[in-house]
Amino acid sequence: MNRFAVILITFLTVNSFAGTLAQFRTQFGTIEVELYDLEKPVTVQNFKRLVQSGAYQNTIIHRLVPGFVAQGGGFNVFNPASTNLFAPPWSNLLFTPNFGMITNEFGVGPFLSNTNGTLTMAKVGGNPDSATSQWFFNLANNSAILDGQNGGFTVFGRVLRDTNNVLTFLNQRTYGDGLLPMGFWYPNDFVATNYFQELPVNYPGGFHPTYANLVYVDISLLSVQVMASNQVAFIAWNSVPGKTNLVEFTTNFPPAWQTLATTNGNGTRLTVADPAANPRRFYRIRVIY
Repeated sequence: MNRFAVILITFLTVNSFAGTLAQFRTQFGTIEVELYDLEKPVTVQNFKRLVQSGAYQNTIIHRLVPGFVAQGGGFNVFNPASTNLFAPPWSNLLFTPNFGMITNEFGVGPFLSNTNGTLTMAKVGGNPDSATSQWFFNLANNSAILDGQNGGFTVFGRVLRDTNNVLTFLNQRTYGDGLLPMGFWYPNDFVATNYFQELPVNYPGGFHPTYANLVYVDISLLSVQVMASNQVAFIAWNSVPGKTNLVEFTTNFPPAWQTLATTNGNGTRLTVADPAANPRRFYRIRVIY
């Protein structure tokens, strides 16, 4: 059986290079994000490694500041369907695992500002090189605040599509209406007062939340797999719904990509056969936004 190399995913925006597509799935809809693989390589590689390790399964948005940021990637829940109160001793909660701190890349490569709709790494105050697993979406143009603070906050992606205006919905939450200060119930608890003072929930009222009431995020990368049988290659990928998905190939590097197939994505896993495959043929998927 022949082996085929796979380029996991690139996609196109107005005929320019684009990077890996990450999908942030919430109860309210999916946020599709282009990652800046070439521009911020260390940051993106760390994020992709975390996604592929399963670190972001059942993670939550634990901090929401309307008009500023929506932050996640810091905490995971063992049982998201639990109707137990979200409360000390936090037995259903764990810190998101990570691979250690990474180098701050704000000043590396092209200047990428913390504008509305960008994805950025969070970090510890006073330490520019302290980002691990936590990220946030900028809900406004925060360049004046975040570009010059703590060495600059590294932007490593941007929102391409927000299927149900998830970020707009979160941005409209107010205290007592989908946004809760857990220190109100537990003023002497360190976790409540330091991590969950701006906790978004999936209901409007101000009563005490359960684990089932949290805002969950499952993150995945658009995965591509190539298998071969009887000299035919089968390229399978998770298609992006409502967009043109292209299967392309090249036989050499630097690549000269040629189109093998064009199809409209429907959100399911699609497969395209290449009967002219050979061991030197490389594949990629592009999604037109």
